[in-house]
Amino acid sequence: MPDVAGAAVLGCCAGWALVCAMGRDARPEGVLLAVLAVAAGYACGRIGGSVLPAAAPAAAALAGLASFVLFPGGFPGVLTGTLPGGFPGGFPSGFPGVPPPDPSAAAPGGRAGADAALAALTAGAACCAAWAAGDGRTRRLLHALALVVAAVALAAGSPAGCAAALGVLLCSLAAGRVRRRLPALAALAVAAAAVAGAVWAVAGDALPPELERPLQGPLTAQRVALWEEALALAVEQPVRGAGPDRFGGPDRAAARAAVPDGKPHSAPLQLAAEQGLPGVALLGAVFGWLLLALYRSPRPTPVVLAAGAALTALAALASVSNALSFNQVTAGAGLLAGLATAREGGDVP
Repeated sequence: MPDVAGAAVLGCCAGWALVCAMGRDARPEGVLLAVLAVAAGYACGRIGGSVLPAAAPAAAALAGLASFVLFPGGFPGVLTGTLPGGFPGGFPSGFPGVPPPDPSAAAPGGRAGADAALAALTAGAACCAAWAAGDGRTRRLLHALALVVAAVALAAGSPAGCAAALGVLLCSLAAGRVRRRLPALAALAVAAAAVAGAVWAVAGDALPPELERPLQGPLTAQRVALWEEALALAVEQPVRGAGPDRFGGPDRAAARAAVPDGKPHSAPLQLAAEQGLPGVALLGAVFGWLLLALYRSPRPTPVVLAAGAALTALAALASVSNALSFNQVTAGAGLLAGLATAREGGDVP
């Protein structure tokens, strides 16, 4: 059932992007690439998790930790940026027709969102491996690996990544005492929805002053201007949006003035601007599918909740940053979901 739902949701994401691009100078092909990336990561996670329930997530965690150590500034040769349709991805810098990255076109926060998301996903993989381990000593070592991820993220200049990794670790430790996964997954869904709702409220200037003042420091005026521009565009065209990859186009001077790459740096708001409210609903459906797959997962509840905490952290970061503008984040999310939903004994999707 979850696999069928996932295939349907991802197919609708691709199909709706094509509908939004019809008759416009838009680029929906990026959504197709992103859908393939999510599906490939999920399939790899299902295969690896079914064959090596503990070793596969441990290897994923070590790979994520190595990415921080070896490539603190990001993976070389990758052009980052949100693919058409608001889904994450990137092209190799030598891809035909794609220019090399422009260092001057820095987004608000640069790679901060991606680094934080990778830290959360890496810590989630380590915690999943810990709960899949057979003995207590290995479990403690793998939980310690998640703590190392937080420390390395902080040393790499990502305090948000450190906080996200620590949050995932604390949720994982608490998951050992949870017997029913449904209430916990519901709480994670509410948390992700609350962050997304707060972003919409900030963009629409709907928060009361006593709640808005504490956010003025972490949220720069530049970022808020992008969110307001995206919301205005969504109000103008609420059904089909402006079209995939058309936020910040030549006719959107305000977005171009706010940031060189012309992206709103909020996944829900970018989808609202480029694919209308149905695009936002589909993004929520993708997250709902992941939670459904975790709920129906045959893996132990602590494994499921550790992965759920990491994916919720990613959803929150994607609402307030450009986390989903990097293809390694999207692939990592699919991989973690696959690892946490694999059936031991060779269940291959």
